[in-house]
Amino acid sequence: MSEQSNVAEFSVSEVSNAIKRTIEDSFDYVRVRGELGRVSRPASGHVYLDLKDDRSVLAGIIWKGNAARLKVQPEQGLEVIATGKVTTFPGQSKYQMVIESMEPAGAGALMALLEERKKKLGAEGLFNPERKRALPRMPRVVGVVTSPTGAVIRDILHRISDRFPLHVIVWPVRVQGETCGAEVANGIRGFNALPEGGPIPRPDVLIVARGGGSLEDLWGFNDEEAVRAAADSQIPLVSAVGHETDWTLIDLAADVRAPTPTGAAEFVVPVKSELKAMTDDLSRRLSTGLLRLLQSRKTELRAAAASLPAPRDLLALPRQRFDVVAGRLEYGLRMNTQSHRTRLDTATRGLSPIALSRQIAFNHERLRSLEGRSVQAYRNLINRQRMRLEGVTQLLNSLSYERVIERGYAVVRDEHDAPIGSATAVGEGQALKLQMKGGIVDAIAGGKGSDPVPPPSSAPQEPVLEEPEEKAKPVRKKSTRPAKPKKTDDAQGSLF
Repeated sequence: MSEQSNVAEFSVSEVSNAIKRTIEDSFDYVRVRGELGRVSRPASGHVYLDLKDDRSVLAGIIWKGNAARLKVQPEQGLEVIATGKVTTFPGQSKYQMVIESMEPAGAGALMALLEERKKKLGAEGLFNPERKRALPRMPRVVGVVTSPTGAVIRDILHRISDRFPLHVIVWPVRVQGETCGAEVANGIRGFNALPEGGPIPRPDVLIVARGGGSLEDLWGFNDEEAVRAAADSQIPLVSAVGHETDWTLIDLAADVRAPTPTGAAEFVVPVKSELKAMTDDLSRRLSTGLLRLLQSRKTELRAAAASLPAPRDLLALPRQRFDVVAGRLEYGLRMNTQSHRTRLDTATRGLSPIALSRQIAFNHERLRSLEGRSVQAYRNLINRQRMRLEGVTQLLNSLSYERVIERGYAVVRDEHDAPIGSATAVGEGQALKLQMKGGIVDAIAGGKGSDPVPPPSSAPQEPVLEEPEEKAKPVRKKSTRPAKPKKTDDAQGSLF
C-alpha cells in the first residue's frame, strides 16, 4: 500500500465554489468594452451573448429583467461597453459575465448600427416615395403620439389653436428609454385600429413628435418596430422628432417630415384666418362674376329681341292664307253636296219595283233549279252508299262463323264460354258448351277418340269449329228427355 498523503482533499463542488468566490471578490463590478459576437434570445427571455476582441472571448448573460431595460438592444457586430460582474458557472466549469447594463461604445458604433439598419429597411422598400400619402387638406381630428407632460404637446396644441382649432387626441408614450420604440409603435397601430364612427373618433392625420436630443436620446425612434409601424400606417403620418438637424429612421418611413413639432402642426392644419380671407375673396369674385354674366346675358337678350319681327308681322301671312281658304270653303261645300246628290239620284233610279221583281223572279227560278239538282245528287249519294253497305254486309256474312254453324258445324266452348281450339285442350269429364244451329247444348267430354279431321279450307279462321254432328267425337249430351238409368259397371256407352 502507498503511504497516505497529508494534502487535504476537496470535493468538486468545494473547488468550484472556492473559484467562484475568488473571481466574484476580484471582479465584483467591472466595465468591459468589446464587440458583440453570438447573441441568443431563448424563450425564457434571458439574453446570452459573447463579448470579444481580437484575441479573447468572454461569455455574457443578461437576465430577463435587465434585458427589458436596456437602452440599446444587443445585436451582433455592435461595439458596446457592458457593466456587471464576473462569475462562474460550476455546471460547465466556465466563467461568464452577468451584465446589468449596456451602452454603445461611442457615437461611431451607433451610427454604424443606424446605417446598417437603414440599409436593411430601405432594401425592403419601407422608405420608397411611392408609399408616401398626401396629407388631408382639412382634417377634422388630429392624433398625436408623444409624451403628455412635455413641452412638445403644448407647442402643438398652441399652434393648432392659433391656426385652426379642431379635435386633438394624444396617445401618451415615453419618448426616451428602452421602451420608447415599442410604445411609439403601439401608439401608431392603436390609432389605425380605431373604427370609423366609433366612440373615439379616428384621426385623419397623425403626428409623431419629440424634442431635440442626442443620438442616444432619439434612439427609440430608430427602433425597427416603430419604423415598420410608421411605414404600415394607413393614416397619413407626419414625423417631428428632434430639431431640423436631427434625423431618425422614422423620418424616412413617415409620409412627411417636419423640422420641428411646431412645424408639424403647421403642416397638418391650415390657417383659419387665411381660409376666411380666401373664402371672402372667392365669394366676392363669385358675386362679381355672376353680375357680369347676368349683364352680358341681358345685353344679348335685348339684341336678339330687337332682331325679331313684330308679332303682327308674324301673323299677317297666316291670317291672309286663312282668309283665302275660308273663301274657298263655301264653294267647296256646295260642290261636294251637289256631287253627292247626283250620286244619290243615280242610285235611286236603279231601285224601281219592276227591276226588283225581275231580279227576285230570276233568283227564285235559280233557287228551284239548284234545289232539284241537290235532291237528285243526294239520292245518288244514298244509293251509292247503300250499294257499298250491301257489298260489305255480304262479305261479312260470308266470313262470319255463324253462317258456318248454319251449314252444320259447331263451336266448342268451355264452362267460361272461352272457345276451345284443339282436342288436346279438352280433358276427360270436362263440361263443354256446343253452339250449333238452333241453340247451345251442354255436354261432358268422354274418352279420347280418333284424331280430328281438319276443317275444310273454305271455313273461316276466326271461330273454332267442330265437324258436323254425324262426324263429331262421342260426347255426353244433355237433352230435355228423361235420362236413362246408369249402368252399374264403369263402362260408358253411347249417348245417341
